[in-house]
Amino acid sequence: MLQFTSMAYYTASFYGCFFYYLCGKGKTEPFVKDACGSPFFKIEVNDASEQQELLKYSRIHCYSLAIIFWLWDKPHYRKSSYQEDLRDNLRNVAIPGTGIPLSIFTVHKIAALCLVLIINPLVCAMAALHYCHKHQKFSSLSKEYMTRLLTPDDWFSYWRLNSRVTAMHALLNGNPEGYNMENKWAFLQTGDRLGVPVSPFLSTPAIVVKHKNEEGGMGIFFYKNALEGGDWIIQEKIDNSAWVSAMLPKRSPLSTFRVITQSRASLDLSKSASVTDVTALSCVFRAGREGALTDHDSILFDVDPKTGDILKGTTNAHWYRLGIHEVLPGRCPWRSIHNYTHHPDGNIAVTGNKMKDIRNVLHLVEESHFKMCPEVPLAGWDVVLSADSKLPVCLLEVNLSCNFFRGTFDRRLYLDFIADSFEVLQKMRLESYSGYKKSK
Repeated sequence: MLQFTSMAYYTASFYGCFFYYLCGKGKTEPFVKDACGSPFFKIEVNDASEQQELLKYSRIHCYSLAIIFWLWDKPHYRKSSYQEDLRDNLRNVAIPGTGIPLSIFTVHKIAALCLVLIINPLVCAMAALHYCHKHQKFSSLSKEYMTRLLTPDDWFSYWRLNSRVTAMHALLNGNPEGYNMENKWAFLQTGDRLGVPVSPFLSTPAIVVKHKNEEGGMGIFFYKNALEGGDWIIQEKIDNSAWVSAMLPKRSPLSTFRVITQSRASLDLSKSASVTDVTALSCVFRAGREGALTDHDSILFDVDPKTGDILKGTTNAHWYRLGIHEVLPGRCPWRSIHNYTHHPDGNIAVTGNKMKDIRNVLHLVEESHFKMCPEVPLAGWDVVLSADSKLPVCLLEVNLSCNFFRGTFDRRLYLDFIADSFEVLQKMRLESYSGYKKSK
């Protein structure tokens, strides 16, 4: 009974903190990053330092959820509104075991509010019960529920948090130039101009593709190069390096390393940026599946950014399983863990390999963030280790509303940055939209 009482307390705390930022004092006052929790709850853990970290995260999480409804109908840096960007990004994502695309909750603010206030706590409770039943740890039920509801550590929650920070930052800063880097053509042109090793593109005005057996003018296609005002970026196929290929099945796609960086230069755009403002947080090897066209279908192997050691792998594919049949028992796993040591397509050893030049790769990405988009808070870079001796390392593209792909990172360093970002952005929000004036 004590466990359920604690769960009820955490639920009430969640509602109190969320509404504090949605329509209470938290909406009209500065975001205080170092306050002792919220005025509604406390988190009891043995370690004082961990307690402060969790309290900070709980404030960040509730504030960021409330921000959804402020951003809702405002312009997004890549769409006409934040709502539209939400709809597009969640159309192929479902809470595991439901099969229902989360985009259905973006049709109206009320539906989104129901997702946050009703479905979210229920899913957190079910996830906590499932975990405690599986591991026979029912004494940890309330703590597990608290983690899911107030300080979630799943990839989806971090992804959406990153996206909210980015959307808010772009809006309040008038879409700085760096946000153009999410356009693949702008990324390649800018990188080429700044000497960043982006993936090479061809300068031929256009290409013609013909089917080998079609006749009478059939089976012929013309693609005009983006260099000439066309819609197509024309590139030669890039192959994985020998080292990367050795960890993959024979018929595998180009498999990249996803590196996430954060830039403290984004906190004050009036100051000159430095490469020291940028920090690489995580690295994940996306080992493509056999027969896949891209590494979006992959096993996600965590990489230690300090040593380059490739650790165990996992997947988030269960979040992309749509259809009512996914609710059938045993059909869709509810969670996944880092339990892959080998690539499943060929039983090829991956864990235990070492990325020897990890420091140089991370430095390259940090420099690229500094050169191309220092004003953007977070960036996810797709790094290619290629078979081309003339360009052994290159950047395929960058994602600014990025996710960690289940990679580990220094959460304290990350949360400090997010809290600092929200402190700055809330002040800008109040100045721009509520007549708030800086204290003299």
